[in-house]
Amino acid sequence: MSRYDDAVELYRQWNEKINVISRKDIDNIYEHHILHSLAISEFFSFNPGETVLDVGTGGGFPGIPLAIKFPETKFTLCDSIGKKIKVASAVAESLGLDNVTCINARAESIGEEFDYVVSRAVTSLENFYPWVRGKYRKSILYLKGGDVNEEIAVLLRRFRLNPASITVHRIDAVYDNEYFREKFVIQIEKS
Repeated sequence: MSRYDDAVELYRQWNEKINVISRKDIDNIYEHHILHSLAISEFFSFNPGETVLDVGTGGGFPGIPLAIKFPETKFTLCDSIGKKIKVASAVAESLGLDNVTCINARAESIGEEFDYVVSRAVTSLENFYPWVRGKYRKSILYLKGGDVNEEIAVLLRRFRLNPASITVHRIDAVYDNEYFREKFVIQIEKS
């Protein structure tokens, strides 16, 4: 069994106690949560010693799947909801992920700077960007679905970002699966 299989089992067990994944979606945990999180790694590779902040991690997505794949990279998973961080922390500990730190906090309150910020569609890009501006050295890697063009246009206008700093990667270009249609990894490079 792989660590991803172990993670699926741990999430199933925890979800019966603390609902962090919708009950109707728990049967799709591998595809909708783990594989979706790993989509970031189809376009980016984190190097040993680099640091990643996962904002609004919930039960540990995308941070835990990425931490399994990149054991030499340090991941800080943060969420403002304590019960979700409790699950993420327990899953990371059970999987022996010593490259993961879980904190119950809002992103704005974190005073540290990281190489990357990752997140899974916690809000619009326009709302998200101010939370993490000044907290990353390289890029934001944001998982988002739907029509992202208008959101990106608003982000560019409001924060006067250089359009060349944003790249949109189609997840269905690497995962041939209907679920990933109109799902993207949006990269916002430090300008």
